[in-house]
Amino acid sequence: MRRICKSLLTIVAFLSAASMVSFARSLPLATRHVREVTSNGLAKSVGRLPSTQTMRLVLVLPLRNQAELDSFLKDLYDPNSASYRQFLTVEEFTARFGPREEDYAALINFAEAHGLQVVATSRNRLNLDVVGSVASIEAAFHVTMGVYQHPTENRTFYAPDREPTPDLQVRLWHIAGLDNYSIPRPALHQKQPAAKPSATTGSGPSASFLGSDMRAAYYGGSLTGAGQSLGLLEYYGTDLADLATYFANAHQTNNVPITLLSTDGTSTSCVYPSCDDTEQTLDMTQALGMAPGLSSLVMYVGSSDAAIFNAMATANPLNAQLSSSWTWWPADPSTDDPYFQEFAAQGQNLFQAAGDSGKWTSSGSGSEIYPADDLYVTSVEGMDLLPSSAGGPWSSETVWVDGGGGI
Repeated sequence: MRRICKSLLTIVAFLSAASMVSFARSLPLATRHVREVTSNGLAKSVGRLPSTQTMRLVLVLPLRNQAELDSFLKDLYDPNSASYRQFLTVEEFTARFGPREEDYAALINFAEAHGLQVVATSRNRLNLDVVGSVASIEAAFHVTMGVYQHPTENRTFYAPDREPTPDLQVRLWHIAGLDNYSIPRPALHQKQPAAKPSATTGSGPSASFLGSDMRAAYYGGSLTGAGQSLGLLEYYGTDLADLATYFANAHQTNNVPITLLSTDGTSTSCVYPSCDDTEQTLDMTQALGMAPGLSSLVMYVGSSDAAIFNAMATANPLNAQLSSSWTWWPADPSTDDPYFQEFAAQGQNLFQAAGDSGKWTSSGSGSEIYPADDLYVTSVEGMDLLPSSAGGPWSSETVWVDGGGGI
């Protein structure tokens, strides 16, 4: 009987261990990673990524106490609540809603055990940046990294063939960098060089509008942004010589210190003609013209939304104003919500350009104005502004009918 009981206990223990391993391997991530075009066959497979190729990924843990966070944010922005505008510091947010220290440690151990090198950690414990070979990544997440023909663009892209299922007891929220199906693009649409500008009342060359014109039209020039700081999302760096050229041509002077910050090793340099920094320069010039008294302007440069947004959420000091004029679309539209919720909890406002294309779709390619359609950000669209004179006060404006935000 003792031998039978011992055998039964051994079997139970074996089955329990097998069940735990099976549970760990079948634990899905909280967000989707497989693109619809790869699952429905629209993107034809043309091979696999070389097993020795190196990739950089951002492993993202989910926030804790989501119901409490939702309630907190509701009260935080309710003028009738005692918690109104009682914003949290990064440390306070992490203590209440960030991943637990032991979960973050488990994620680090998982990465290192699977041959992934940890290259960056984050103080809110959301992001863990790792580098590893394709072979190590495929083994760690039980995926095959395929190469596919893009269905609408003349290029190939890489992507996983299935949803990642790591052997990890801690559930992951997202893995950034697993595909390059959607390449971030500036929201502006450049006209041909021969096209004539339609501006007629700006104070700049050829009657073009300057940032200072916007400030004069909307605020009478009385507000300068004094004491405020601004963070700009950029996927490529810039050449500050272009910024100097703008101010020289506009016969203005910039007195705001500029910081170019790489969030994941991406170069902060962008020199024409090998690199086009039109969007980056435009973002800076319009902001500096609107708020010439800013205490600082930080350009956050990175290769993934996860790296850039988390750097914005954990900066020291924080930028209360954040701006993005780039569009892309993740496989899952909720991908960046943890960062947006941390922004809200910390009193940071993200303003997202809706773009010049006027597209708001629900096709397989996703929204073409993301993240302007996310409920946690402020979407900004285009207007035809008519001041009373060049550099003068507001007279009228008309919303763009066929562009800048769709619905």
